[in-house]
Amino acid sequence: MHLAPRILVTGGAGFIGSFLCERLLDDGAEVLCVDNFFTGTRTNVAHLMSNPRFELMRHDVTVPLFVEVDQIYNLACPASPVHYQFDPVQTTKTSVHGAINVLGLAKRTKARILQASTSEVYGDPEVHPQREDYWGNVNPIGPRSCYDEGKRCAETLFFDYHRQHRTEIKVARIFNTYGPRMHPNDGRVVSNFIMQALRGEDITLYGDGQQTRSFCFVEDLVEGLIRLMKTSADVTGPINLGNPREFTIRELAEIVIELTGASSKLVHKPLPQDDPRQRQPDITRAHETLGWEPTIALRDGLARTIAYFRALHEAA
Repeated sequence: MHLAPRILVTGGAGFIGSFLCERLLDDGAEVLCVDNFFTGTRTNVAHLMSNPRFELMRHDVTVPLFVEVDQIYNLACPASPVHYQFDPVQTTKTSVHGAINVLGLAKRTKARILQASTSEVYGDPEVHPQREDYWGNVNPIGPRSCYDEGKRCAETLFFDYHRQHRTEIKVARIFNTYGPRMHPNDGRVVSNFIMQALRGEDITLYGDGQQTRSFCFVEDLVEGLIRLMKTSADVTGPINLGNPREFTIRELAEIVIELTGASSKLVHKPLPQDDPRQRQPDITRAHETLGWEPTIALRDGLARTIAYFRALHEAA
């Protein structure tokens, strides 16, 4: 009799985590969703609670966790500047102590473990697009460092556990991801623009609006994470997961105004410190190793995201 794999998702009630839990359940797994609800919410996983293979546990990854699992996806960490700068010391602890705790669990249970790392490890890149062999240009003492350096240290720990204890690791570097269940007040550009448009407010561009981002729809990203987890033991990553199609922030604002039917105007404010000028993944490695590339176009993904935020806005 084939037993369903037992999979731990830390940060599982968050935006990306909830979609990952949903997909793993659809694939027949048993899912233990762990979250401290700092940015994740029960609402994100409420529709999964009736599934007998789903379990939700309130727990902070900075405290060790003793469970029996076959695979671990470590997504626990606030990921937007508004949230990770709120308590920067705790943000670093979540990345570093959290990594030590989940790696210790993986070592004990011999579970395969995937780290949700970030394009922020590249900092404000001097190489464009960013490839996995680029070491980055990161300010270690700035207001974003708690997140950037925390995630860099977590990658270090993953590779050291791999070398020292032969832990089976996978490291994904996630670029800008968007979709339903994003936090409406997370300060990220997609949710900011949509909420401003739905409220009939002007849309705020920082700087001249010519800085670029590449936006990957959450379901595409989850597909990439699952494919990476399924690779052979010799594939450790890091592997970039994101959409290589670049858009300026101004273009994004114009599409949001069009799709929401808002009459918002664009207003300019100064650029925040250490805000990267351009961010674009080179996904050659993901394409060759995982056979993965994003399939959902920005307009289609935005339409679904706007519908979600519109329902939230109207309910409020």
